[in-house]
Amino acid sequence: MASSETVQAKEHGPKGIASFLRSQMRNIAPFLTLILLSAFFAVASPSFATIDNVGNILTQVSVTGIIAVGLTFVILCAEIDLSIASIANVTGIAVAYFTMQESYVNIANIPLPGWAAILLALLLCAFLGLINALGLTLIGIPSFIMTLAMMQIAAGISALLVRGQIAYKVPPLISTLGSASIGGIPWIVIVAAVMLLGGHLVLTYTRFGRYVYMVGGNREAAEYSGLNVNLILGSVMVIAAVCAGIGGMLGVAHFGSAQQNEFDTYLLDSIAAVVVGGTSLFGGRGGIGNTIVGLFVLGVLNNGLDHVNIDSFLKILIRGLILLAALVINVYAQRLRAKAAE
Repeated sequence: MASSETVQAKEHGPKGIASFLRSQMRNIAPFLTLILLSAFFAVASPSFATIDNVGNILTQVSVTGIIAVGLTFVILCAEIDLSIASIANVTGIAVAYFTMQESYVNIANIPLPGWAAILLALLLCAFLGLINALGLTLIGIPSFIMTLAMMQIAAGISALLVRGQIAYKVPPLISTLGSASIGGIPWIVIVAAVMLLGGHLVLTYTRFGRYVYMVGGNREAAEYSGLNVNLILGSVMVIAAVCAGIGGMLGVAHFGSAQQNEFDTYLLDSIAAVVVGGTSLFGGRGGIGNTIVGLFVLGVLNNGLDHVNIDSFLKILIRGLILLAALVINVYAQRLRAKAAE
C-alpha cells in the first residue's frame, strides 16, 4: 500500500514530488551518502570493491549492529542510552569471569559450566537494564542522566571483576558464535543479521512495535489512548541492555580477550549508526532499516579510509563531521515536518 506522502506526491505533481522528497530527506540522504562513499572508495582503491572486503565490512560492523538493535528501540521512543558500551563491556567480562581461565591469567574468578556463565552474564545485563528502566519510569530520572550514571556503575563492576587484568577464555558456544565461521560466513555476521531482522519484524509487525512508535511519536496521545507508556519505556531500556550484553559477549570472543574499556568506542558507533541511518532523535520515525543503512555508511567509511591510507586522526574528524551532518539533517527534517503539519 502506498504511503500518504507517495499518494500526495502523485496527486499534486511536481510540487507534490518536491514536498515528498523534503519529507523523506532523512531517509534519502543516508542512502545517497552510502552510494557516494562506496563509489568514491571503489575508484580510489582497487582493493576496496572486492567480495572479500565486503565480508570484512560485514564482520567489522557486526558487534555495532547487535548493540544498535536495542538502541534503535530506545531512540524511537525519544530516549537515549549512554550505558550500552559499558554494559557490553561488563557482560563480556562477566562471561569470561565465570569461565575457567588459563593458569597464567591472574584473576580470582569463579569457573562455572558454560551455560551457567552465559545465563549469569545475560541476567547481569538484563538487571542493569532494569535499573535503567526503574530509574527512568518510577523515579523520573531523565534517560540521559540515568544511563550516564549506569555507564559509571557498569564500568566500576568491570574494574572490580578483572582489576586491570585480561581474561581470554569464554564458553565454547560464545567462542563459536564470536570467532568461528560456517560455509565461509562468520557466525557473528549471522547473529547480527538475525537480530537486526528480529528487531525489524518486532517493530513492523507486532503490537509492541506499534506502541514503540506511538510513544516516540506523541507520548501524551499514547497515554490518552490507554497505553502503559512507562511499561514501553522500561521494556526498551531492558531490550537495549540485553542487546548490548549479547554484543559484548560475542565481541569478547571475536577480539580474543576481555578487558576494561574494550567497548568504549561502541557508544558513539552505535548512536551514529542509528542517527546517521535516519532514525529521528525526536522519536517515532525510522527503524531497523535505517539503522542498517547507517551501519553500512559507517562500515564503508571506516574501511574505505583504511584502504586509502588516511591519517588516523583525520579519520576521527571525518566521522565526526558525518555525524554532525546527520544530526543537522535530522533536526532540519523535523522542522520541515512540523511546518507541514501547521
